[in-house]
Amino acid sequence: MTPLHRTKDAQWESLFALPDKPALPLQQRLRLSVVQAILDGRLPVGALLPSSRELAQVLGLSRNTVTAAYQHLMDDGFIESRPRSGVFVTNQAHAVPARHSPVAAPQPPNLANAAGINAQPDWSARVLRSLTDQRTLAKPDQWRRYAYPFVYGTYDPQLFPSEAFRECCVHSLARAHLPHWTPDFELGDVPELIEQIRLRLLPKRGVFALPEEILITVGAQHAYYLLAEALFDASQRVGLEEPGHPHARNSFALRQPQCVPLPVDDQGLVVEHLPSLDYVFVTPSHQSPTTGTLGLERRRRLLQQAESQNFVVIEDDYEAENLYEGDPMPALKSLDKVGRVIYVGSVSKSLSPSLRLGYIVAPRALIAELRGLRHAMVRHPSAFLQHAFALFLSLGHHDAHARRVNQAMQERMALVARALRSHLPDFEFTLPSGGASVWVRAPAWVDSAELALIARNHGVLIEAGEAFFMHPPYPCSYFRLRLSSIAAEQIGPGIKALGLAVDELARARGAPRRVGLRLA
Repeated sequence: MTPLHRTKDAQWESLFALPDKPALPLQQRLRLSVVQAILDGRLPVGALLPSSRELAQVLGLSRNTVTAAYQHLMDDGFIESRPRSGVFVTNQAHAVPARHSPVAAPQPPNLANAAGINAQPDWSARVLRSLTDQRTLAKPDQWRRYAYPFVYGTYDPQLFPSEAFRECCVHSLARAHLPHWTPDFELGDVPELIEQIRLRLLPKRGVFALPEEILITVGAQHAYYLLAEALFDASQRVGLEEPGHPHARNSFALRQPQCVPLPVDDQGLVVEHLPSLDYVFVTPSHQSPTTGTLGLERRRRLLQQAESQNFVVIEDDYEAENLYEGDPMPALKSLDKVGRVIYVGSVSKSLSPSLRLGYIVAPRALIAELRGLRHAMVRHPSAFLQHAFALFLSLGHHDAHARRVNQAMQERMALVARALRSHLPDFEFTLPSGGASVWVRAPAWVDSAELALIARNHGVLIEAGEAFFMHPPYPCSYFRLRLSSIAAEQIGPGIKALGLAVDELARARGAPRRVGLRLA
């Protein structure tokens, strides 16, 4: 090979280097490389590309792979084949940029004012409702790189039903199914998903609803926001579990209701002696974050008080499907005879929180109002995702996945309990009957926010307890361990590393060494 050919090959190899995206097939990676070279201007209009044989040799690919990639790029209008000349970048491959007039370089604020130019708007003064100072379950930006993520926020790679979910997505893209989800639904939802929620999910919780009593949302948190927008203002008194669900509290706070902390114990919300309220938000299946389950008698008592004291209950049926032992408790909504319970559920949480599909069940008059609000915000959630999830439910994939998740979570619960007893024997915890979390109480000298910062240096992420409290104590010795984002084999080493972080905090505090074992 001549030096000229070697130089040319090196140029092609550099220009068409395959991106580091192992999840994509080789052909797609090559297409991505060529398209980026064209769109970035490194391959201008009319540029000659190497032949499929040349490029295959340079990149070490099969000629069929390169030929197929070129054919796709021709179909998409990026390149064209000219007889006896080769393959070239087409005239329409580059978008025409918008015309613009030169803009003066921005001036520093003090110079701009001195020159009589208006300074940038003061956004801190203009923003009327802010959540930047609210406590939430914040994770580091690169949290996936931590070895031991006992936090909420990702799918479980060991449990995600890739083949089943792919099957449903592919079916939804079939031409026969396109009319079921491609139109603009405006105020409506995909009927197939509404029917699956009505006939498959809600009856398991003892809830029966008409189609016009169900609204699809972009996850449960979108449901909180819609309810706050429709129902709350500064005159409303809203009872919230303390500790409780921080995302609900933050969404409700935007409408600045009077938030009233309500105590919880090992059975969830304490329903006796409730103050005067307009609404009560409750997570009765597995109280967030303590995991306690609201007993049947308490549920009935809460509904009796709702009627006698004229308040409405907002029920988030949080992790109701994740039950390892005992009989499932009926949803509050199933016991509601007079329409005082607004029910919030999720269909995507057990798969991945990023899928964002939830729903509200409520009297049709309220649902009609919420539809109008939703339309003003997002029009409607993704119809494609609704249709694919309807198939996922109808084909039984959801039930099969729930069984696998429950078995895996039960195994992980046993692992975390064993590790806590071994490495943190003076930390208190109660194993829940379901869900994917363990609520832990450290010795009184431990502040979990301080522990969480030290634990990061040991590769461990935990959810510090202060985020769950409206009025957190100091030191706040509580924290939550989520088991949905961490592999089973990492649980033991992760708790051991957390023990090292506790030892480090103890040395910094001059606290006594960890001794004894107490199980709540």
